[in-house]
Amino acid sequence: MNNSLYILLLALTFLSCSKDDNANIPLVAVNYTIYTNDPAYNAVSTPGTWMYLNGGSRGIILYRASNAEFKVYDRHCTYDSDNNCALVSVEASNISAKDDCCGSQFLITDGSVIKNPASLPLKQYKNSYDGSVLRIFN
Repeated sequence: MNNSLYILLLALTFLSCSKDDNANIPLVAVNYTIYTNDPAYNAVSTPGTWMYLNGGSRGIILYRASNAEFKVYDRHCTYDSDNNCALVSVEASNISAKDDCCGSQFLITDGSVIKNPASLPLKQYKNSYDGSVLRIFN
């Protein structure tokens, strides 16, 4: 086999295999439909607000980023995820979440790590919003 063809095939193999950054968080089916006008969801009626939902691996944080955008994260901490207390909770600042077990902190605006020991962001679920119905899925 031609060396350049071999290198090309090898490069394509590595590019096609992407590692799931949150492979340490159990894969749990998530499929919700939320009607945002329902009073049960008043906690996320304005941008910058959040609420907890049941589901995911250890619960879900639903964050309203703007009038038209939501962010959805699993509460399962990405550091030492086998530990039973690996659970993030939104802090009083309403912009960060912390795992009291290991001390890791994450921004709820994008799920990124702001304090170690975690090095991986929070697991984020997909969502779509049409102005009145929010679908959360994986």
